[in-house]
Amino acid sequence: MSSGNSFHAVKTEEELSLYIPQEGLVQLRNPHINGMDEDVLYHIALSNKSNNLTEMFQDVKFVCFGGSPTRMHKFAEYLVEELKIKIPAGLKVTNIAHGSDRYVLYKVGPVISVSHGMGIPSLSIIFHEILKLIHHAGCSDVIFFRLGTSGGLGLEPGSVVITEESVDGLLRPYMELSTLGMILQHPSKLDQDVARDLVSLANSEEDGYVTIIGKTMCTLDFYEGQARLDGAFCDYNEADKMAYLSRVHKRGIRNIEMESLCFAAYCYRAGIRGAVVCVTLLDRLKGDQITIPHDIMEEWQSRPQKLVAAYIKRKLNI
Repeated sequence: MSSGNSFHAVKTEEELSLYIPQEGLVQLRNPHINGMDEDVLYHIALSNKSNNLTEMFQDVKFVCFGGSPTRMHKFAEYLVEELKIKIPAGLKVTNIAHGSDRYVLYKVGPVISVSHGMGIPSLSIIFHEILKLIHHAGCSDVIFFRLGTSGGLGLEPGSVVITEESVDGLLRPYMELSTLGMILQHPSKLDQDVARDLVSLANSEEDGYVTIIGKTMCTLDFYEGQARLDGAFCDYNEADKMAYLSRVHKRGIRNIEMESLCFAAYCYRAGIRGAVVCVTLLDRLKGDQITIPHDIMEEWQSRPQKLVAAYIKRKLNI
């Protein structure tokens, strides 16, 4: 390691509290990128040299991430109808990342619909490459969304939670990242204006389900990390589980999933306005397993998509 100061100065808490998302062209916090002859976005099979990213993506204003490739394909098709995009006869929305089998990526007008897989490591990879993509494309004033599923806490299944703040399994509002043998802590705050705009579009009485703003707990594991009793391993009993879930519920946690911490931390670090919108598939205070019929689950999974699509339409004056 060089003897000089090779790190950017870490912002103090006071500086972080005054942080304002960037406006205009999307900039990267990495001075090395612009000096590269070519930047290969390996996991989505694109490159700023082999592809004309400006021509392909410069008009993008919204990026929607979701875990499932199938779900994000359906969302892209839904956007075609909602945004009144005309696709020539005989053609359909196409996976632009078809050269790789890691993720799917669709573009519908000014919207990217992209899968992120399961868990923080998978989301981290695609977030890096999507952020670099919109930088190379010369995009400006882009808003990011994560559309997902989660386990609720004290909510009727099918309810929608817009994340106010994401915390880890220890209820800490930051993501820890091991970098060059050191642990760095990145705040996991989300844009409150976007959250308020989203909840203002929801009509619980008309929709038939509740949409709220609340805290989200993001874990590193689906089973033990979320206090389930039905995994292959379990070193605690039901009383331990209920004590833990009741405690986090009293601390304002309204749902549990596995990606929001990274998504929020990276949006905050990048200066990108972002929101996490998840439907709850069960109330974890009442059980561990998801047993709802497939058709009901399909409808519930569409709820975050419909809300974000309504937000996009309002922004585009459609």
